[in-house]
Amino acid sequence: MARRVEFVDTSVLCNLLEIPGKSQHRDKVQEQLRQKLAARDCDLLLPMTAVIETGNHIAQLADGRVRRSCADRFAAVLRMVADGRAPWVLNEVEWDAGHLRLLVEGGRTGSSLVEHACNRLGCGDLNILVERDRYLARTSGVQAAIWTLDELLSSYA
Repeated sequence: MARRVEFVDTSVLCNLLEIPGKSQHRDKVQEQLRQKLAARDCDLLLPMTAVIETGNHIAQLADGRVRRSCADRFAAVLRMVADGRAPWVLNEVEWDAGHLRLLVEGGRTGSSLVEHACNRLGCGDLNILVERDRYLARTSGVQAAIWTLDELLSSYA
């Protein structure tokens, strides 16, 4: 049986961090995380895209005290990832010309970045798909999915 990995989407990370306006499914996501950890049947990977997008959501919060609190929680999670104590590991992807070409081409989705943008699939979501594609290209015996609450992204996951 192939090893399973799941890329953690921004929508999941925002719920776990309880970011105002982005965490309406927090209880559901926490339960899903508990189930995934208990089952131990897949590895969780944190894509760089989710790190950047989550940081942007936090920076855009209007209330400075809430923004600070969320940023503190986020920094703590990132430290845990860096120290190998988080329930997921960072997907280390090389951002180079090849990555950008794949992003513009739309990875393995069959549509380009431009076509996806016209259909409202954002560049961040597309980049998570490209990160997944590149992960699969450099590993063997792995099935990779995306853990997301986003319906459009999940249709490609």
